[in-house]
Amino acid sequence: MRFARATSLVGCERGAMAAEFAVLFPALVGTLLGIIWASLLAYSAASLHYAVEGAARCYSVESRCASASAAQSYAQSRYYGANVPTFTASTSSCGHQVSATVNVAFSLALASWKVPLSATACFP
Repeated sequence: MRFARATSLVGCERGAMAAEFAVLFPALVGTLLGIIWASLLAYSAASLHYAVEGAARCYSVESRCASASAAQSYAQSRYYGANVPTFTASTSSCGHQVSATVNVAFSLALASWKVPLSATACFP
């Protein structure tokens, strides 16, 4: 009886789709999370460059950013990315320079990395 039942299931393909889904699902979720984290990283980099360029322009032209600390707080108010960056403002040979650095945590399932981002802008 048992042998007859086992031979009748040899050609059965029920559950094959569920098994294939179980094998591919972790790869699909990992890819989706990777895309999300890469998008956050790209957004943080773009926001950092935007804040630094705006602060360098403000430090050179506008009266509300006349000091280095005012330019740094202006840059901080224009940054919308992940984590809190460190802004520095100074006067250099190219004009008023503002630079920033931030470490963005990039993690997928079992592994995580800290990706350093930096931006520098100078406005005469």
